[in-house]
Amino acid sequence: MSSTKCSRCGRQIDAREPQCIWCGAPRPSFGARFREMLRGGLDAGFVVQAIIAANALFYLLSLLVSGRRGFDMNPLSFLSPDQNSLLLLGATGTIPVLELGRVWSLISANYLHGGLLHILFNMMALRQIGPWVSAEFGASRMFVIYTLSGVAGYVASFFAGIPFTIGASASVCGLIGALFYFGKSRGGNYGAAVSREVSGWLISLVLFGLIMPGINNWGHGGGVVGGIVLAKLLGYQERSHENSAHRLLALICVVATVAVLCYAAYFSLAYRFS
Repeated sequence: MSSTKCSRCGRQIDAREPQCIWCGAPRPSFGARFREMLRGGLDAGFVVQAIIAANALFYLLSLLVSGRRGFDMNPLSFLSPDQNSLLLLGATGTIPVLELGRVWSLISANYLHGGLLHILFNMMALRQIGPWVSAEFGASRMFVIYTLSGVAGYVASFFAGIPFTIGASASVCGLIGALFYFGKSRGGNYGAAVSREVSGWLISLVLFGLIMPGINNWGHGGGVVGGIVLAKLLGYQERSHENSAHRLLALICVVATVAVLCYAAYFSLAYRFS
């Protein structure tokens, strides 16, 4: 059952009822409910859980669509979908964008992974960093940073000529970049502590990218820079609280993400099982 808040008495009521059962006031209009959502913003815990759930769902979907059968016992490629399924579901890069015209893949690629370890590492990082960014920036700004810094990372890798790429790491790197900006901007003992910890993560990212083959360092770097720029533009809670503009931008990111993922899922399933 969906519920909404009565505009007169403030109590929760069934959204299907024509009027409030407590005070008799008429049901809030769509415009009133929309304004209420903009005032209330997103719930931090729900946002992180929803992102993780969407990533897990699309990973399972990629395995379903994949033509690969059997198990590869190599831990780096264990339970890996094939490239065709990832392309159908919205992998990005120069090939999908230039040859197929899939600009929308700049969003969908952030929800695709190439194997079990790939998604586990990214989701563990998100589970640790996401709530921290939400606490300092607010959940709406966190989702905006997550979405747009992921796009920025994949735009950077596109211009670097990366033909095919996936993963939530560009978006996660955007959250790291936002925390780095926060620590430097805030200053003081707490800001210095944040900067030190985040700097350690950034150094680890660089070293990991140099050692491990197949890492999209352009995506990581673009995500970090995107997170820093977005954090500066949007601000953080100690400087300015979330406002309706932040919440509206988050809503636009939510709608765009849901629309892209639904289209990618429908297209891939229709193609695979037609």
